[in-house]
Amino acid sequence: MGKVVMYSSVSVDGFVADENDQPGPLFDWLTSGDVALDDGGYLKVSQTSYDYTKPYWGQIGATVVGRHVFDLTDGWDGEPPGGVDHVVVVTHRPAPEGWDPAAPFHFVNGVEEAVAKAQQLAGDRIVEVAAGDVGGQVLAAGLVDEVRMDVVPVVFGSGKRYFGSVAAQHLLGDPDVVIQSNRVLHLSYRVSPPA
Repeated sequence: MGKVVMYSSVSVDGFVADENDQPGPLFDWLTSGDVALDDGGYLKVSQTSYDYTKPYWGQIGATVVGRHVFDLTDGWDGEPPGGVDHVVVVTHRPAPEGWDPAAPFHFVNGVEEAVAKAQQLAGDRIVEVAAGDVGGQVLAAGLVDEVRMDVVPVVFGSGKRYFGSVAAQHLLGDPDVVIQSNRVLHLSYRVSPPA
């Protein structure tokens, strides 16, 4: 099975959104370059960010998100973001009324079930877990292999935390990726096994 990666863009003080669920400038690095990252050419990054991000995106087989993110994005209109094949939504509610059952979205009750379903769907590809409350729960359950973050030079002061409401200490390995780019610092850490 592929590895499980917790990922998001994040402020230098550890937030993935402000108190009103707004990302502010967290995704500006995705439109501040001159190299097209997506097929439509909407996302344009520096060559450095492209070289780091494009291969990673190509390895993602499934993404795990919480119902809150699903609702905020209106379920991406039934099209998984970034060309991902499947989205697994952690929720205690059913799919929205009128939701197309053929859309590659799967609704499950807990993070363990979500990761297991995502791994089944992804095969040997990466399972990406959105940072925030669900990501923190997956980390706390010991199911995350790697933490990736795109650190953006902004301080929010408060908001939605990258690791959600994780209450215990979790030791990460030394960063195995540190790439400085245009308006972003790309970092990757392996998660140390529990002691």
